[in-house]
Amino acid sequence: MSTQAPLEPDAAVYKTLLESTKAIPWRIDWKTMQFSYIGPQIEALLGWTPASWVTVDDWANRMHPDDRETVVNFCVAQSQAGVDHEADYRALTQDGRYVWIRDVVHVVRKEGEVEALVGFMFDISERKKNEEELLRLQQSFEALSLRDGLTDIPNRRMFDQVLAREWASAIRNSQPLALILLDIDFFKQYNDHYGHVAGDDCLRRVARLLEEAASRPRDFVARYGGEEFVLVLPETDAEAALTVAERCRHLVLEAAIPHATSTVAPHLTVSMGVGSVLPTDPGAMGDFVNAVDKALYKAKQQGRNAVVALTAG
Repeated sequence: MSTQAPLEPDAAVYKTLLESTKAIPWRIDWKTMQFSYIGPQIEALLGWTPASWVTVDDWANRMHPDDRETVVNFCVAQSQAGVDHEADYRALTQDGRYVWIRDVVHVVRKEGEVEALVGFMFDISERKKNEEELLRLQQSFEALSLRDGLTDIPNRRMFDQVLAREWASAIRNSQPLALILLDIDFFKQYNDHYGHVAGDDCLRRVARLLEEAASRPRDFVARYGGEEFVLVLPETDAEAALTVAERCRHLVLEAAIPHATSTVAPHLTVSMGVGSVLPTDPGAMGDFVNAVDKALYKAKQQGRNAVVALTAG
């Protein structure tokens, strides 16, 4: 039989109020590290009876292993410092599932010393689910914003990010970095003659061919804009970059995509500017891109269906 003294009228009211909320109240005696109280709502949420919450070890052991060390160390440090705090973690249910919990903790001090911890546990599973879904959507939107909607390869924005990353990597590792800028010859005339639907299909076919040519894991292909494409080739010297460029040109030729209005050939052709550099200056990246673009312009001047490489120096 319980020997607990009858509650005073006010205390009984407070207890009823606490136990009628969805939040789960609790109290831990700091000296003994034992629960002196935990609300009966805990059983409905996690399946563990209030009587099974005896010490802080019960609290810690019913926490997801991936959360335990960080959360326990944080709560102990904050409590020792007398600082109120909050912690989110996954709590184990009696049937083996996990529920997201937020513990809001108030440190009770007496004569300058920590006497007890009191607080509330909140079920935040639905909130966490919504946060995770929002994060997934944000990541999805971010991924979409970095891809070209027509060709389904990376776009100019993604190219800018990748080139900056690879440029910095090349500086750190003293490795060459190559760039190929490619332009479909007389694409405006292609669109005018075959129509924009055929033009879109043409761009998609060229994108697939370039992906085939740039076959190494870190090789990168993007739509640069309009009928222009770009390839970033890490750890690639001038000779190897020229080989990749010629492979791109021949793959397009072998595809034999009809182009009746081209003055170069009866089928689709491309022109390319190629460059390889050993980067040393973080600020020189833009100059390198401009130099490769000028090489592309020379390829067009020389009659198109051509590859022009940067000359040394």
